[in-house]
Amino acid sequence: MTSYPIGAQMYSLRDRMTDEAGIRQVLKDVKKLGYNTCQMSGFSRAVAPEAIRDALCEAGMECGATHFGFPDYENNLDEIVRIHKLWSCRYPGVGSMPDMYRASREGFVEFAKKASAIAEKLADQGLHFIYHNHAFELQKFDGLTGLEILMENSSPALQFELDLFWLQAGGASPEDWIEKVAGRMDVVHFKEMVGGNTLPMMAPIGDGNMNWPRLMEKCDQIGVKYAFIEQDNAVDTDSLHCMERSIRYLSSIGGRF
Repeated sequence: MTSYPIGAQMYSLRDRMTDEAGIRQVLKDVKKLGYNTCQMSGFSRAVAPEAIRDALCEAGMECGATHFGFPDYENNLDEIVRIHKLWSCRYPGVGSMPDMYRASREGFVEFAKKASAIAEKLADQGLHFIYHNHAFELQKFDGLTGLEILMENSSPALQFELDLFWLQAGGASPEDWIEKVAGRMDVVHFKEMVGGNTLPMMAPIGDGNMNWPRLMEKCDQIGVKYAFIEQDNAVDTDSLHCMERSIRYLSSIGGRF
């Protein structure tokens, strides 16, 4: 059994989180499926953080991590800190870097420096800033991938939240990258792939071609604290059904929820 809990990345269920009532209901729904932890992302920002705290408590769910937009961290860091302390959540995250940084090595370096400054301020508050990748970070600049440039030019306070699907979709080895970020990854994303990296599609975990027993073991070996299942565009159009199929499979091979 994994030493870390596997939770639900709520972005997968964003179609059900358009208002406070929807957020309250979907948190109860994932709890019934067997999830005990979640990553809050994709919810209506019109809903007050206090209402989301109450919804988490009512459902009996722990908020292990989040995703907010990078401008939120640049412009409203005090509020980000307040929200995470309100939710008893230690892992504020960003789902991607803004487009303006993606086209060059210099852009990746600039983003790494800005993200590092934010990560260090959050660390002073007992929080750990996590960066979630897609496939574009695997493009190369002067022989190095964007992800390698981020690692080499960022503070150790900036952690990586590897999305294993996007690594494989970008032609990289998820296993190798888990080893590369050892010591800088407390949170990981589990996402399933159908097909190859020329036309990858997402699917409920267990329905594709990724080696989950091995990936789960690798995450254990480097000390991952949370894994979150993300189904942001899965083949099955029922978002809750996708999460149900995923938890059923991972539970069968030793996943702890």
